[in-house]
Amino acid sequence: MASNIGMMDSAYFVGRNEILTWINNRLQLNLSRIEEAASGAVQCQMMDMTYPGVVPMHKVNFDAKTEYDMIQNYKVLQDVFNKLKIEKHIEVNRLVKGRPLDNLEFLQWLKRYCDSVNGGIMNEYIMNYNPVERRSKGGKDRNSKGSQKTTKSLQANNMHNSASGDTVDLNKMSGPKQGRGSAVAGGATYSEEIQALSKEVTNLKLSVDHLEKERDFYFAKLRDIEILCQIPEMEDLPMTVAIKKILYAADAKESALEEAQEYLSEAINTVETEVESEA
Repeated sequence: MASNIGMMDSAYFVGRNEILTWINNRLQLNLSRIEEAASGAVQCQMMDMTYPGVVPMHKVNFDAKTEYDMIQNYKVLQDVFNKLKIEKHIEVNRLVKGRPLDNLEFLQWLKRYCDSVNGGIMNEYIMNYNPVERRSKGGKDRNSKGSQKTTKSLQANNMHNSASGDTVDLNKMSGPKQGRGSAVAGGATYSEEIQALSKEVTNLKLSVDHLEKERDFYFAKLRDIEILCQIPEMEDLPMTVAIKKILYAADAKESALEEAQEYLSEAINTVETEVESEA
């Protein structure tokens, strides 16, 4: 499943705010920046929520500050991936540096993966999951068998209620007072509405396809720029440093461009001063 999530998958176009909202809502946290999740603890708990009892939460350090402690968390996460046969290599050395883009990319992948496991919906286990309790060292695993029984019971009740609800609606629509002529007229009206809605859906799909192609085009350009900036011979050049200041800006703030321009201007002035002094 993980191998099917490529770089051009829609997962990698989920915004920073949406990722933070997903983490904060699910784990009852209050993160304001992507790099606050660089320790790997958040990722471990997301897997704990997705696969009950698989993650040894007592080994996860939510207070990890040093790279050594963060690496231990990622070791736990990699062990979980191996146990579940998830073919995903974790770029630990890049993640523990706290770079926003690297961490955002990994969290985008993680959200896509977790959503694909549970269908993107809040199942009973997730709804009853106590993230605060699980973060504590004394947190106990929930009884998966009991959870499964409760889920089956709820599914049976939902199916019964849904069936009952459909019966009521059908009786209202086909009551004895409804004549054949009114039924035909109603059917024609519904058919027209369905055709209008289908046309609207088609137009929306075309618009989405166009936007996705445009998005993919510009994302590919940004990715190429980032790879170019990481070439050893170029990564310390003033222009490269200025570009990375914009790419890795923690927040979508206007000052990122100003900061990059200011840095570039200072670097150029320094070079000019050195050339004049040598002359």
